[in-house]
Amino acid sequence: ESRPHRDVLRSAHIRLVPVAELRGLRVGPKLFQYVVKVLVQSVQLLYTLLRIDQPSYILLQNPPGLPSIAVAWVAGLFWRSKLIIDWHNYGYTIMSLSHGRSHPLVQIAKWYEKLFGRLSDYNLCVTDAMKEDLWMNCNIKAVTLYDRPASYFKETPLELRHGLFMKLAQDHEPFRARAEPVDSSAEGSAFTERAGRDGRVLESRGRPALLISSTSWTEDEDFSVLLKALEDYERFIDEGAKLPALVCVITGKGPLKDYYNGLIQKLHFKHIQICTPWLEAEDYPLLLGSADLGVCLHKSSSGLDLPMKVVDMFGCCLPVCAMYFECLHELVKHNENGLIFRDSRELAEQLKMLFLEFPTLEGKLHSFRQNLRASKELRWDESWDQTVLPLLGHKE
Repeated sequence: ESRPHRDVLRSAHIRLVPVAELRGLRVGPKLFQYVVKVLVQSVQLLYTLLRIDQPSYILLQNPPGLPSIAVAWVAGLFWRSKLIIDWHNYGYTIMSLSHGRSHPLVQIAKWYEKLFGRLSDYNLCVTDAMKEDLWMNCNIKAVTLYDRPASYFKETPLELRHGLFMKLAQDHEPFRARAEPVDSSAEGSAFTERAGRDGRVLESRGRPALLISSTSWTEDEDFSVLLKALEDYERFIDEGAKLPALVCVITGKGPLKDYYNGLIQKLHFKHIQICTPWLEAEDYPLLLGSADLGVCLHKSSSGLDLPMKVVDMFGCCLPVCAMYFECLHELVKHNENGLIFRDSRELAEQLKMLFLEFPTLEGKLHSFRQNLRASKELRWDESWDQTVLPLLGHKE
C-alpha cells in the first residue's frame, strides 16, 4: 500500500515482483470466502515464485504464513532452494485476537504453522523467548536475530527538521506556527523557525513537545490507553503543572483507524493536538528523529515478539514509553532507555514526569537519549553479517 524506501527502489540487487491483491469476493459464508482467498493466493504466489530466476535461498517472514510457508516450501522443492523462515510472531495468535483461541480457523492455523514450519532448512526469530518456544512447542531450532534499525534511522538535524515540519504544516494544522513571526521575511512551524536575515534555523520559543506513535491500527494495539493518558495530561496542566503543550502524531494505516479517529474527534483538548498522517517512507525516519518521545502500545499477541517501531525509535535515539508484555525487557530497559507502563494512569504519570519543565536538558528524558546515543547498537546490515552469514556457511 506504500511506496518502498528509495534505497530499495534504487538497489541494483533488488527486483520487486508485485502480487495482485484479491478483491471483491463477497459471496457465501465468511469461512468459504476465506478458504477461496487462501486458494487463490496460493496459486498466485506459486506462479510468481516459479517465474523468477532460480534462487539459492527463499527467505520468508512469518506472519503472514498462510499460505506462504507451504507455497515457498513447494517452490523450494522445485528450485532445490533452501527455505529460511524469519519468525516475527505466530499468525495463529494474531488471528485469535479477533476470533478467539478456540476458533476452528485458529486451531487449523496453529497446526499449519507447526507442521510446515518444521519443513524449513533454517529459522530465524526476533527474541530469545521465541527461540525457546519454537524449540519446546514446535521442535524447531532457530537462531535469534534481533531487529535492528536501518542506517537511515538517526537523529534529524535541525535544518532537515524544519523542512519536514514546513512540509507537514501544509496539510496538518498542529505543525503550523502558533503566531505570526516578528520578521515578515522569516518562516516558521510550531517547532522551528528560519530567520529571514541569515537563514539560520532555531527551535521556536515555548514550542510544544512532539510525541509520536506508529501503528497498523489493529487489535493488538489499544489506542484508547494513550487517549485516556492524554486526558489525564490535559488535567495536569489545568491543575497548574508546568508542562508543555503537546502535539501527538500517530502514523500508519489499518482497519481500526476510522474507529479511533472517531474517538479523537470527540476529544476537546486545549493543550493537546492530535493528528494521524500517512507518511512517505523517507519522511517517517525524519519524523522519528525529530520527536521528543515515542509511545508504543504494542501488546504482542504471542508475548514473544518485539515491536519494530521501538527498534526504529531507538535508532533515532528517541526515548520510548512502551506497554508491558512478557519479553519486552529484551528491548526496552526500564529507566535506562525508556519506561514501561501497564495502563493509561501509569502512562500519564510517566508523561508528566518526563515533560516537567520541558525542554530543559536535565532529567530522565535527556538521560534516556544520552544512554541511547552511547549504546552504539549494531545496525541491520552488521547484525545480519554477524548472525546469518555464518549460519549459511559464508565467512563474511
